[in-house]
Amino acid sequence: MKVLTFGEIMLRLRTPGHERLFQSNMMEATFGGGEANVAVSLANYGMDVEYCTVLPNNALGDECIKELRKFGVGTGRIARGEGRMGIYFLENGANQLPSKVVYDRAYSAIALAKPGDLDWDAIFKDVEWFHITGITPAISESAMELSLESVKAAKERGITVSCDLNYRKNLWKYGKKASEVMREMAKYVDVAVANEEDVQKSLEITTDVNVESGELDREKYRALGDKVLATYPNMKMIAITLRESHSADWNGWAACLNDGKNFYVSKKYEIRDIVDRVGGGDSFAGGLIYGLNSYEDKQQALEFAVAASCLKHSIIGDFNRVSVSDVEKLAGGDGTGRVQR
Repeated sequence: MKVLTFGEIMLRLRTPGHERLFQSNMMEATFGGGEANVAVSLANYGMDVEYCTVLPNNALGDECIKELRKFGVGTGRIARGEGRMGIYFLENGANQLPSKVVYDRAYSAIALAKPGDLDWDAIFKDVEWFHITGITPAISESAMELSLESVKAAKERGITVSCDLNYRKNLWKYGKKASEVMREMAKYVDVAVANEEDVQKSLEITTDVNVESGELDREKYRALGDKVLATYPNMKMIAITLRESHSADWNGWAACLNDGKNFYVSKKYEIRDIVDRVGGGDSFAGGLIYGLNSYEDKQQALEFAVAASCLKHSIIGDFNRVSVSDVEKLAGGDGTGRVQR
């Protein structure tokens, strides 16, 4: 099965260790972005995956493509255009100091792209599963229109659409609220991925869940999922991640899945020494797409996704550099971290 993901990939500049921005004169340069992160996960699991974006026609764009190819991600559907490569700066939090992201992505190549710029017939050739997030339509008005065009084009071709709602308050700056756009996009989504804040801010669907609390009542998420599925009858299922944030270093991590008939809850992992949590949600989405297409049982698919994301918290960089066997080992109960030799 061929999967296509679509969105913006950026240059990621991270301070060394736990330094603040410009505390020293060095930064670690890598690439990252929601949909690209999902593509890398799927390629690592052996799936046939293509990534679509618009990159500047310069050396940065060239190096980005080389990096994706290194993981086995198909890059033949990437367009080159006017504009620049977006950048994000990352400070790694510790203890009570949260991680901090600063975006510098205005006038990026994909922010300038508009409906009609991409040939969806060619891009969707042989594709059976399409993944997008709520980040891409937040970048600019034209990127929002392009995102809506993409999900409509996918549904016209009978392609399964997954969407990570991914609410980013610092991006919605061009005059539309997230909910105005995402409630329309959700009509074309088969599989939704979200956390509790994404559902509340992107779809304006709420229950009495406190997104700031450390402890999460899982049963309330059944009601939240039921509300979403009732609002969007074409949606087949929604997965909601459950993060209990005790500090920047210590999170409880689990998820639930609601398909309108059954409600599944994963085991919970206590992650007490987080190395890098950026990309954690993307690694969950990638794990879920793999799990739903590889296992008969939705519970097993959910456990794979949560275990994959748990492992990502121990890996520096946006990309989740793990294999199926790594994830299945943890999902099967081997979480001791003993040296493998």
